Formats: sequence, C-alpha cells, structure tokens
Amino acid sequence: MPIRDYRPEDFDELWHIDQQCFALGIAYSRRELGGYIRRSRAFTLVAEDASGHILGFVVAESDRTGVGHILTIDVRPTAQRAGCGTELLLHAQSRLLHENCSAVLLETAVDNPAALTFYKHHGYAVLETIPRYYLNSVDALVMGKHLKPLPKAEKK
Repeated sequence: MPIRDYRPEDFDELWHIDQQCFALGIAYSRRELGGYIRRSRAFTLVAEDASGHILGFVVAESDRTGVGHILTIDVRPTAQRAGCGTELLLHAQSRLLHENCSAVLLETAVDNPAALTFYKHHGYAVLETIPRYYLNSVDALVMGKHLKPLPKAEKK
C-alpha cells in the first residue's frame, strides 16, 4: 500500500474522509483540518490503493521536546481492517523517530472501542483521561508510547 506525503490537491478528499470517520461536531471543519495540516512542525501522510485512490491519512507533528503527537488518523470506512491504519501509524511513528521524537501521544474518545483496541495493539497505553474533551460531553483518553528505532532488517 503506497504511503506518500500530502499534496494540496488532496485536501478536499481528506476532509471528506474525516467527515466519514467522525460524528458531526467531532469531525474537523475545513478550517480546523487545514490548520492542523499547515502547522509548522506537522506532516501529513496519505495512503493510496494501487489505482491512486486515497484510502486514508494521518496528520502528526513533533515538538521541540522530543514528543510526537498523532493529531488524527482517518481511514475510509470501506478500507478499514485492511492494514491501512497500521501502515499510516507505522510510517508516522518512523517519521517522528527521524525527527528525534522518543515518544508519541494521541487522544481518542472513551466510547471508541475500535480505536482503543487498535492503539493498544500497537503498544499504546492509556496515560490519563481528559473530561468532556469531545463536544464538551465525551471524555478522551490520552494514550502514548515510547518510540524505539527498528533494527535495520525490520525497517520499511
């Protein structure tokens, strides 16, 4: 599954995918998503199928203290459970390592068991709860993990 850097012409499709992945009020507005993509220390990676159709994307950023942050990871509902999210997450983690991050954080809703299972499967642990983070009513779990370089034979 090809993973590539974001191009400005991708924006409308990425925003559409975000709208499919999250409920009204949780999904980003065009302005919010564009703002996250344009942050100075952020990067966006895009997953495509063999025909070049966008299947999903991840927006992540690094900070000056060596901590990365997954801002969003979105996979088209029709492409979920096919490894796309895993590929996006692994590529984002690799890029964060390259940017000298030793840890990564993210937030997910307490009522999203699929996301919780996905992140735990990839070594993330729950670090804290943020009350009423989503829509001022749903708590978020802050999850994180330490990043370690893969041995050379395992690098992608």
